[in-house]
Amino acid sequence: MADVPENAPQHCPGTGSSDAGKGSACQGCPNQSVCASGAAAGPDPAIEEIKEKMSTVKHKILVLSGKGGVGKSTFSAHLAHGLAEDEGKQIALLDVDICGPSIPKIMGLEGEQVHQSGSGWSPVYVEDNLAVMSVGFLLGSPDDAVIWRGPKKNGMIKQFLRDVDWGEVDFLIVDTPPGTSDEHLSVIQYLSGAHIDGAVIITTPQEVSLQDVRKEINFCLKVKLPIIGVVENMSGFICPKCKNESQIFPPTTGGAEKMCSDLGIPLLGRVPLDPNIGKSCDTGKSFFTEIPDSPATLSTLIIQSSSIICNHVF
Repeated sequence: MADVPENAPQHCPGTGSSDAGKGSACQGCPNQSVCASGAAAGPDPAIEEIKEKMSTVKHKILVLSGKGGVGKSTFSAHLAHGLAEDEGKQIALLDVDICGPSIPKIMGLEGEQVHQSGSGWSPVYVEDNLAVMSVGFLLGSPDDAVIWRGPKKNGMIKQFLRDVDWGEVDFLIVDTPPGTSDEHLSVIQYLSGAHIDGAVIITTPQEVSLQDVRKEINFCLKVKLPIIGVVENMSGFICPKCKNESQIFPPTTGGAEKMCSDLGIPLLGRVPLDPNIGKSCDTGKSFFTEIPDSPATLSTLIIQSSSIICNHVF
């Protein structure tokens, strides 16, 4: 990805482009002469800075999906909650869904603000061992729209990775937007020197979701991002009274199990639908503590254990 300076104009071609310093968007840019000379085409110095910052973070896991609405943020939040059940572990949750930051709501942190300290931005804490950072903390209102082009998103993600004072962390969970775009490329580029353990990819059973998830898997292969495994979310509905299971989203092409078998990727597990999950997200509470006996709770805890086991493989 051609890197873009933080103070660049909206249509900056990037320092790695052959048009750097020469395009119409470069006129009047303070970096124009440097880019045109080729001096700025080297690696972004932020990569080394982020490597140093991330030296205190043991494991880094990205949560991805090619499809929106499959439950990435819900899974990310509750993976963090589940890992934080071990009070001896320090967990961090980073929301890089710049245009749709839902993590503050899900974690019960709406209205919280980020504070500056001598060592950088201080994240917001849910528990003593669970820290959260999101662009949602920087907005005046939860209803404010973030209308940013790629360079500004790129700069925000760089700040999150370089300037947040996470401290000593065992697991950093990164919640991403759907697709394979600026945010994903930025995270992978900036963490390239710091080692990413891998990605957990979220899907739902129907083919319309699996089709986009296959694109996400190909993206991971192209950028050499290890895949920890796939989680099939909203995988059936278990009636709380009769305990019978219904398929709300029928897996017409075999679901995640068939896709994983075809592609040789681990299926970490299935999380069934539970209306209480949506309710707990709206109220900013962990459904692990709200509904500990739910099949969805048990499934997610099993997947969490699988993720840790796979994580040690890399």
